[in-house]
Amino acid sequence: MSTNLAEGLRAGIQALGLDLSAEQQQRLLDYMALIQKWTKVYNLTAVRDPAEMLTHHLLDSLTAIAPLTRHTLGQPIRVLDVGSGGGLPGVVLAICMPELNVTCVDTVAKKAAFVQQVAVSLKLSNLRGLHARVETLTDPYQVICSRAFASLPDFVTWSRSALAEGGVWMAMKGKHPQDEIEALPVDVKVFHVEPLTVPGLDVERCMVWMRPNAGAA
Repeated sequence: MSTNLAEGLRAGIQALGLDLSAEQQQRLLDYMALIQKWTKVYNLTAVRDPAEMLTHHLLDSLTAIAPLTRHTLGQPIRVLDVGSGGGLPGVVLAICMPELNVTCVDTVAKKAAFVQQVAVSLKLSNLRGLHARVETLTDPYQVICSRAFASLPDFVTWSRSALAEGGVWMAMKGKHPQDEIEALPVDVKVFHVEPLTVPGLDVERCMVWMRPNAGAA
């Protein structure tokens, strides 16, 4: 992995105000190398250029760390990453927040297998890849997240059976998805939308936080 990528990652981490150890940064780079290697066979991502992979995948996923840390306050909780593909942002969360227990679920068997491979290769005991449809999951997760997965109404409807009592949904989106927010089921409430800035990318990003609205039941 070239020094340019390591420097780019370091600069991005600094811009995001994150405090990641040298070991965590190396794991992120190793993860990117695994994506590059496996994508040749598994077609994990359309992005093939390493510099583009750094901004579009790694730094983009890293924008979730600070908001999630504020939400969890360092508590060891279970996180479900829905439609995770090659593990974004789930693998990044597992590397940067070792207190989390992260499950990446995908309907494509080889993508779930890749996440399992990452967990073994990078010795991430808090990460697992799961081949399943999210609608079939009933184990409770305190945070269910997705990145560029589905519309908000579909995301909350499909993953609802896996949401723990008192749990929340965290959706990483592009520009503010007003139409999707308005189409949410009546018993789901958006309690926070925060803009995200991806270092090195001039794009609109935001994170939509939702929870079941008890009063609407």
